[in-house]
Amino acid sequence: MWGLRNVADSNRIRLRGQLVENYDGLIRKLTRRLGSSDFAHDALHETFLRLDRVTDTVSVRSPTDYIFRTAINIAKDRQKAQNYRVSSSEIDALLDVCDDEPDPARIVEARSQIDAFKRALAELPSRPREVLRSISIEGQTAREVAERLQVSIRTVESDLKLALVHCADSLEHTLHRRLGGPRPRS
Repeated sequence: MWGLRNVADSNRIRLRGQLVENYDGLIRKLTRRLGSSDFAHDALHETFLRLDRVTDTVSVRSPTDYIFRTAINIAKDRQKAQNYRVSSSEIDALLDVCDDEPDPARIVEARSQIDAFKRALAELPSRPREVLRSISIEGQTAREVAERLQVSIRTVESDLKLALVHCADSLEHTLHRRLGGPRPRS
């Protein structure tokens, strides 16, 4: 048992000695192979840490080649891991994606506005309420509404104006007048 432990210890000692002795040469070789001195330094430092885990009972024949190959494998593993990671710019792009869903505060505000509009409609006399519903929601013309309710177009327009002014006041909205004068009569 002591013989096996000594082989592993001697491998570790030989490998560490070779790494320290050939550090500059290994860095140059790794930099040429990996294309980056920073990446080479990182890989070689990680290799140094992994040498503690050498438990092979067979003696390492070429410590420099073993260290170089280990560093290359570490660099490849890191490159694969980095390819799977999302960069900070990609995270920012994902966070900037426009969310079409309204946030909870906007939902509450919209529901409150709808409730206020329903109350304003309920306060209206029935004919102005019907005129507003027919023209604004159903898309009927003033003439169609006038014929159905058996009133003049002018009455429909007055009822519509009354309903719009009342709802705008109830919701504390400003009612904008249309430009261009009165609506053409048809």
